[in-house]
Amino acid sequence: MDINEIQEKVNAFLVDELEIDESKIEDDARLKEDLGIDSLEVVDVIVLVEEEFGFKMQREDFKELKTYGEFCQFIAGKVA
Repeated sequence: MDINEIQEKVNAFLVDELEIDESKIEDDARLKEDLGIDSLEVVDVIVLVEEEFGFKMQREDFKELKTYGEFCQFIAGKVA
């Protein structure tokens, strides 16, 4: 799975499940500040990652990621 496929899946669940405005989703968008992913939504994101990509993600993993681009690269590193 390449980075474009990963971004498509991530975009879909961010927009559909978390109701994030798609126009805000860019590589340098900060997950917390720009996209508004709060501590409660982190749990949802982790579950969605597990369902979409088939690997266990830890809350600590997500906390280390600052931007949407880093998040997608993290996933790419796990599914490669």
